[in-house]
Amino acid sequence: MIDPVLLRENPELVKRSQRSRGESADSVDAALDADRDRRAAITAFEELRAEQNAHGRLVAQAPKEEKAALVAQAKDLSARVKDAQHAVTAAEEASDAALARIENIVIDGVPAGGEDDFVTLRTHGAQPTFDFTPRDHLELGELLGAIDMERGTKVSGSRFYFLTGIGARLEIALMNLALDRALQAGFTPLIPPTLVRPEVMRGTGFLGQHSDEVYHLPDDDMYLVGTSEVPLAGYHMDEILDLDKGAKRYAGWSTCYRREAGSYGKDTRGIIRVHQFNKLEMFVYTTPEDAEAEHVRLVELQEQMLRDLGLSYRVIDVAAGDLGSSAARKYDVEAWVPTQGAYRELTSTSNCTTYQARRLDIRYRLPADQGGKTHPVATLNGTLATTRWIVAMLETHQREDGSVLVPEVLRPFLGGLEVMEPIA
Repeated sequence: MIDPVLLRENPELVKRSQRSRGESADSVDAALDADRDRRAAITAFEELRAEQNAHGRLVAQAPKEEKAALVAQAKDLSARVKDAQHAVTAAEEASDAALARIENIVIDGVPAGGEDDFVTLRTHGAQPTFDFTPRDHLELGELLGAIDMERGTKVSGSRFYFLTGIGARLEIALMNLALDRALQAGFTPLIPPTLVRPEVMRGTGFLGQHSDEVYHLPDDDMYLVGTSEVPLAGYHMDEILDLDKGAKRYAGWSTCYRREAGSYGKDTRGIIRVHQFNKLEMFVYTTPEDAEAEHVRLVELQEQMLRDLGLSYRVIDVAAGDLGSSAARKYDVEAWVPTQGAYRELTSTSNCTTYQARRLDIRYRLPADQGGKTHPVATLNGTLATTRWIVAMLETHQREDGSVLVPEVLRPFLGGLEVMEPIA
């Protein structure tokens, strides 16, 4: 959630942020009202408690003949204190709910608007051309014995698949390459749980506008994660971190699950938009002052991966209306998919500033010369490899006979294999 002090002191900034996202600023006024009610309830409770304590001392010192009346007054006062305490609890819950409806404050410079209002920051590599009619990734995957959609659908339903043979090896090779790069960059690898509690899913912002994307197990009240960002954010929940030696960086390798609600009819062919996939996710805890520099660093790691895989791509600054509720800024790196004649997102990298950390109570201690108090950390996340990358790799490096060149950086992870050949 946003900083309540910022809400009180600069509500116009918060309203501008909401409007740039295409959201109503009414939520800001509602949160201000709820915050005032909360503080008024706390003041009323504290005044009654003070009166109760003073009355208790009076009862203790009163003559015997006055005690009965004073004790009766004490009982009445006790009931009023209890009612005031309940009022504080209700006001705090209402204030928290109102504050949770306000999304993270958008960083200056983020383009306003919706999905189509992004700004292209840069492109890399010539878009591949062919002197033959290129095949799409599914046709190539079937020729190579790498993708089996038919049996995936038979076993689990639409938008499920098997990666088979070289397809399975290719994904494992890609993930291992990404893991090696993450290790070289100082990330600690984690294999996190893929089922999390509601407070963790809520704390990362995935039970707001994206709740229809999440698989819920009602009997256990647990959620399947759509990205290991969620358990990685929860890893240090309710902790005070030592950031004196720099940021804490983790790389989470996990299977991810998304319902893809609202996407019916979109990308139904192949493995672009599916319900289950693997991903290596970078996650960083750092100070708010260093968050923007860390964001740039994550994008550089992603771009290096795509360059080394020989992919043509662009980097976009995502518009405010297309940000998740937790993100203050997001950069997407999109690779060119030849048969679609379009760039498609392969990585997404978000600076969530202190928004998630406030919800999850993750703090660090300020230096002594700054008072030594604790302050919420900033959190960032970014994809370093995922199943969807196979789409761009197969289509970009295909040859007329249906074989596909293996990018040189992946060959050590595939036993030196240079070309993936059709199995028939």
